[in-house]
Amino acid sequence: METLPVKKLSSIRKGTSMSKKSKKNVGQDDVKTRIRNLKKQSEELTAEQMVCDEPSRCPAEIKEKFWEYVAAFEQAAWNQPFQVLIESGISLPSPDELDDSQLMAKLWEVVNALSLLHVYLHHTNHLSDRELYNQLWSDLLREEMVMQPDNADFACHIDLVGSGSEEDIYIYLKYYADEDERNWWVKEWPGERIPGRDEPPFDRDRFLPYASFEEKLSAN
Repeated sequence: METLPVKKLSSIRKGTSMSKKSKKNVGQDDVKTRIRNLKKQSEELTAEQMVCDEPSRCPAEIKEKFWEYVAAFEQAAWNQPFQVLIESGISLPSPDELDDSQLMAKLWEVVNALSLLHVYLHHTNHLSDRELYNQLWSDLLREEMVMQPDNADFACHIDLVGSGSEEDIYIYLKYYADEDERNWWVKEWPGERIPGRDEPPFDRDRFLPYASFEEKLSAN
């Protein structure tokens, strides 16, 4: 077996290292090109310039994945969950047609069917089963949204106190905000009185389905 001189061996190692570096640069250039194309595609779909604050140290692969989600969202159809549920075979009778036991069963059927569409409810413990079903049936499920049930990283969230109205803010501070949030509110709005903290009248939220990636985040 031939023994290579040290000088020659060093030259071989250096050449190998430069080759890997060159391939890495080519790969990064490819990612940047794909990101530019995704941004352009998103702008064409929305007919306006897409502006996004991107951290300077954010890996290019993560930026690319983000813009893939943006482009997919802009291409997706907007539909009413109410109609999608009907078409999937879920009946949605009026609340007035159901007694309390029937309504409770129907509510959970709807909640679980929504989770299959990656649509999830939040902050429902201040509402009775009938009040919640009535809001879903008469209003929330009739609002169009983008649903991507085949995308494990995509979810729609229906926040029952998320409208920003004075009533919803009051309910959130009363039943859901922790002490840090309540203290922050007092500092930000010193002239406003906030309600005393109270336990919500119902215990439902901890049993609601949630997105699989939320489980991963909580585990970390």
